[in-house]
Amino acid sequence: MSSETIEHDPGSPVLLEEIRRRADDPGRRVLFTNATVVTMDPELGTLERSDVLVEGDSIAQVGPGLEAGDAVVVDATGTIITPGFVDTHRHAWQSQLRRIMPDVDDLVDYVTTTLAGYAPLYEPRDMYVGTRLAALSAIDSGITCMLDFSHNSRSREHSDAAVRALVDSGVRGVHAAMGPHFGAWDQQWPGDLARLREEYADGSDRMLTLRVGALATDEIAGPSLAYGPELARVARELDIGVSVDAVFGTASSRSVRAWADQRLLGPHVTLIHATGLTDEAWKLIGDTGTTVSLAPTSDAQIGLETAIPAVDEALAVGVRPGLSIDVEVALAGDMFTQMRALHTVQRMRAVNAAYGAETEPVRIGVHDVLDFATLQGARTNGLAGVTGSLTPGKRADLLVIGAEDLNNMPLNDPVGTVVLGADARNITAVLVNGEPRKWGGRVLDVDLADLREQVHVSRDRLLAQARARR
Repeated sequence: MSSETIEHDPGSPVLLEEIRRRADDPGRRVLFTNATVVTMDPELGTLERSDVLVEGDSIAQVGPGLEAGDAVVVDATGTIITPGFVDTHRHAWQSQLRRIMPDVDDLVDYVTTTLAGYAPLYEPRDMYVGTRLAALSAIDSGITCMLDFSHNSRSREHSDAAVRALVDSGVRGVHAAMGPHFGAWDQQWPGDLARLREEYADGSDRMLTLRVGALATDEIAGPSLAYGPELARVARELDIGVSVDAVFGTASSRSVRAWADQRLLGPHVTLIHATGLTDEAWKLIGDTGTTVSLAPTSDAQIGLETAIPAVDEALAVGVRPGLSIDVEVALAGDMFTQMRALHTVQRMRAVNAAYGAETEPVRIGVHDVLDFATLQGARTNGLAGVTGSLTPGKRADLLVIGAEDLNNMPLNDPVGTVVLGADARNITAVLVNGEPRKWGGRVLDVDLADLREQVHVSRDRLLAQARARR
């Protein structure tokens, strides 16, 4: 390794070239200097004019005046460095159908159009294209860890395509596999999970982890996809977590009660949405340490159960939730939107509840929603010890955000700037596992023209087949 120190502005191609030149060195050191560092580590807090040292794939040190030594030095003056965002639930395979139904009326409309209509038409190549598009877009908007709730696993080839897309994108991927709701499929799930774990997710050094995907009840697609003792046994034998989708209303509340009685809840289980649950269900969730993934825009826009993200209910029982994107067929695909929606809706709800009352409910703040989008998201995905904060020893999943760009200057409150001011255009650099995945405002290692062609071919074929079936 050269002892020469290179200093330049973040985003410089010279810096990127030097970082990549040293890629084969497991001890490669990259030092970001003079940034405002929002660590999201409760003990480290937010540090002004501080440095972040990345060594290999991990955060080595955080603090002011770190020694450069033989590191590649990135002058990060005028930037905010944060952990990468963590998406706890997204149906990535649908991405070539983005915003195809922006004014979806309700859950039945979504299920009928997407899961019963388009999903059975997907071939493995469509799974790959949609999932890769979602993962690359996630990186572009600062999401470094994404749980792909892949509920269109019609064959082992479909699953392989979805997993390869995550791996090829460079995102820290969590593949939550589930069989499809409707249409013909090979019935290889959940038995095929053992093969997927062995081939793609066996080992602590892997960038991909695996989870069982399931539904809360048998109302939509029958009992085979509903969480219960059998799927819990599969997860236990494979030592993987469980993500349960469509958790809302009285039927799901009864399921929560049954799971608690059967001792199927706990930190390894994530309940997605969790809208309209009973007080008893929430108490059981809190008592068992079960994690929760909120989908703020999905709940509100599609109108899931109460249509109100259940952040107050979660916090009341001691659960700090993760955040999720859900379905890009109708929703935005970035974490900035989720944070702002939750921040706005909860504070509106709190003020409205206090109208005419003697006391005003507690309002969440920008630090809360950034915590949900980073550290709590990592915990929800079962990766709290790996990512979610800039804690020395964790993997180097981080963002460099321009704090003095036109839409952010002047920097007054760094957390407020990230949550309420910034967007994807301000993200100068993204590192995942210590590797640059976005640099100079551009996602790396992707031929956009080729990707665009694949996306259009896939989308056009799906739409043509859907029209032919009508």
